[in-house]
Amino acid sequence: MNDLRNLLQEITVLTNEIRTNYPELYRYLDENPLTVPVSRHPQIDRAVLQEYLQELRELLRHHLETHKAANNLS
Repeated sequence: MNDLRNLLQEITVLTNEIRTNYPELYRYLDENPLTVPVSRHPQIDRAVLQEYLQELRELLRHHLETHKAANNLS
């Protein structure tokens, strides 16, 4: 259970960093606090959270690399 809490905390911290420092990326997160799951009991487990955290990290990394490259061309 502690592992899930740590994953959720990492996701929250990274999501907040993206929202605060990179608002242009926030719209790509496919997150909407008002979204209601299609399934009555969606399965959210460690693997799903780990994958989501990795996707967030990759999104930010890709943005930073591309943004840096674009700035170097200017």
